[in-house]
Amino acid sequence: MNIDNVFAGRKALITGGLGFVGSNLAIRLVELGAKVMLIDSLIPDYGGNLFNIESIRDQIEINIADVRDIHSMRYLVQNRDYLFNLAGQVSHTDSMTDPFTDLEINVRAQLAIVESCRYYNPEIRIIHAATRQQYGRPLYLPVDENHLVQPTDVNGIHKTAGEMYQMVYTRVYGLHSTSLRLTNIYGPRQLLKHNRQGFIAWFIRQALEGGEIKLYDGGEQVRDMVYIEDVIEAMLLTAASDKAIGEIFNVGGLRPISIKEIADTLIDLTGRVSCHDEPFPEHLKVIDIGDFYTDSGKISNALGWKPKVDLREGLEKTLQYYEKHKEHYL
Repeated sequence: MNIDNVFAGRKALITGGLGFVGSNLAIRLVELGAKVMLIDSLIPDYGGNLFNIESIRDQIEINIADVRDIHSMRYLVQNRDYLFNLAGQVSHTDSMTDPFTDLEINVRAQLAIVESCRYYNPEIRIIHAATRQQYGRPLYLPVDENHLVQPTDVNGIHKTAGEMYQMVYTRVYGLHSTSLRLTNIYGPRQLLKHNRQGFIAWFIRQALEGGEIKLYDGGEQVRDMVYIEDVIEAMLLTAASDKAIGEIFNVGGLRPISIKEIADTLIDLTGRVSCHDEPFPEHLKVIDIGDFYTDSGKISNALGWKPKVDLREGLEKTLQYYEKHKEHYL
């Protein structure tokens, strides 16, 4: 599917728009001629960063608002063609130490969003960001969309509930939602200030600063890493296709990759970082999902999407970005 002319002149709303995924999506939508509004609460430690949209600052609207505020959402969803629903609390460890905030952002706010769309813009096309964490520890690999949903942490429970609101409101009230279960995303504009939003960003920070990467139990755990440009392409293809309405799609990487391979690639690219092996901390081990990689065949067959960027190329691009702009991220 060619999306070059799909979004020109159309109005897109991105929640979490100053964050990692939202800002990269905004830049791409502006390139495609869309009229873009970003919503972000700029809560410290959640990833919102005004520098993320520096290159398009004068071409977009920014609304500093919280998706938990239903009165704001009722107004903001009006007269928009697309809603990219990306705002969320994504830290698995934070969800275990502060489950009520996770509940507010990933469940209550999601209900406020679909209620707002139901009454104030039922025709809006919604792309919802879900997570592979909803599957929990895999019963088989690769994991497809038919796999049992059995989260191992509070975040996975709440992200599942948020996704189910999207699906129920699509089925019962005629909303136009698609949910994308995203795997380990990496790339420019990702939060590097702390290590609570996934290991890959923290590995990249250690590579930039000449630090040390901790590998738990040898780093033999397997993941599929997906570069941000591939994720954005999946979102745009999904938004452009009516046959994706009401569907849930996995969005994963090119191949299974061990965590040690990721560390070794960063060492090879920078020569500034070392590795240290240590036992898995118990508070992380109890919510870890073990080896995990997805089957993205459903979205490939339906929409023609496939990841294109391999790990080394993606890490090279990511490191180049941060070397140039690291004062805004470290």
